[in-house]
Amino acid sequence: MSAPPEGNPQYDPVKEIEPHILAQLDPEFVEYWTNAQRKGAPNKEQFTIEALRANPEKFARPSAIDTKGFKGTLEKEVTSEDGAKVPVRVYYPDEAKHGPGPYPVHLNFHGGGFVVGDLTSDAGMNLRLVEAAGIAVVDVNYRHCPETLWGKCFQDAWAALNWARDEAEALNFRTDSFTAGGISAGGHIVLVLQHLARDAGFPLKAILPTVPPTTDLFLFKYYTVSPFASFKEFYRGPVLPWAAIKWFGGLTMPEDKVAELKSLWPDWYFSPLRAPNFKGLAPAFIRTGACDMLRDEGEAYGHKLIAGGNKVTIKRYLGMPHTFARLEGLTQQAQYEVDTIEYLKDVHGIHQ
Repeated sequence: MSAPPEGNPQYDPVKEIEPHILAQLDPEFVEYWTNAQRKGAPNKEQFTIEALRANPEKFARPSAIDTKGFKGTLEKEVTSEDGAKVPVRVYYPDEAKHGPGPYPVHLNFHGGGFVVGDLTSDAGMNLRLVEAAGIAVVDVNYRHCPETLWGKCFQDAWAALNWARDEAEALNFRTDSFTAGGISAGGHIVLVLQHLARDAGFPLKAILPTVPPTTDLFLFKYYTVSPFASFKEFYRGPVLPWAAIKWFGGLTMPEDKVAELKSLWPDWYFSPLRAPNFKGLAPAFIRTGACDMLRDEGEAYGHKLIAGGNKVTIKRYLGMPHTFARLEGLTQQAQYEVDTIEYLKDVHGIHQ
């Protein structure tokens, strides 16, 4: 186990963040980031897979909450295609406020580069969604790399979506009102689900991917390989720089596994932008951060949806980096949650 992270009391964003990036970042985020660095954010030497697995709590976001056993929650397991058991946590709204159900259902897939994250990652958001929107939330702890081959996460997600529909009566879910959302890697999973659901005739009401990677960026040798301007502009930005993408890539798609992975999965699983058919897909609410490397590729996916005749809303949050949606205390993060709640209420037909 690594030593506790030591802060850098002298951290100065003017010296550490490139001027062209710092000028675009929201001052609230800069203050948040500066405080985090000064208090002791884990450094690159400590950020190893061994340290993460040995002490995940130390590396968890401040907003992470363990809601196991909370009132209105239910622990379940879903059986994936290969027989693996996938933990899910179901959140129910307050019956006194929202009625006895059955409830519309939103499936959530956390971010973390397909490597980190668990049922604590988005727990606070899930609690607020069920309270404000009156829907049930199924939080899915899909399998991670490197312990599991990349791509199994899509099987886990598809199994969870079908389980929620197949067990709807027992779970007090509506069978006609499903949505799915996720941040970063979770957003990528949701994009794949969008196509799988269309092909299987599964009537998703909408998907809500936030800051999703839509290219096979983990296979890029250099950041300059990306065709998107934001990837190059923010490659040394805070939160998700190119160095972090390479770190995640080494754990998800190491060179000695690439041939095997490409033999297992369709090409578009790696890059949803290359999906063969963009017609007849579920409506999408795509959110990006203006100062995120992945901004342009996320928006490009939205534009392909529009060209395919689908209903799409794209919102760019100014001054925000990658994963801003989980940086509680920021004005833009609070607005993100309001936007999420209002969109979900609308697509699920909830009028309060």
